[in-house]
Amino acid sequence: MRTDPNIADPDGFYAALVAAHEGLTDAQSAELNARLVFLLANQVGDQRVLLDCVAAAAAPYRKA
Repeated sequence: MRTDPNIADPDGFYAALVAAHEGLTDAQSAELNARLVFLLANQVGDQRVLLDCVAAAAAPYRKA
């Protein structure tokens, strides 16, 4: 799993992501995020990497 910055234009990506959510309800915004996660996961394709990413994203919310 890569943790080093790897997005050529992170600010542009963030702006596009925020713009994609404009005008959506909370439910639509959550659905957009879920669809995006699955599209990006499909691009990664490697199950081990995907599971490592899920664990890393969830870690701050797990009790020690």
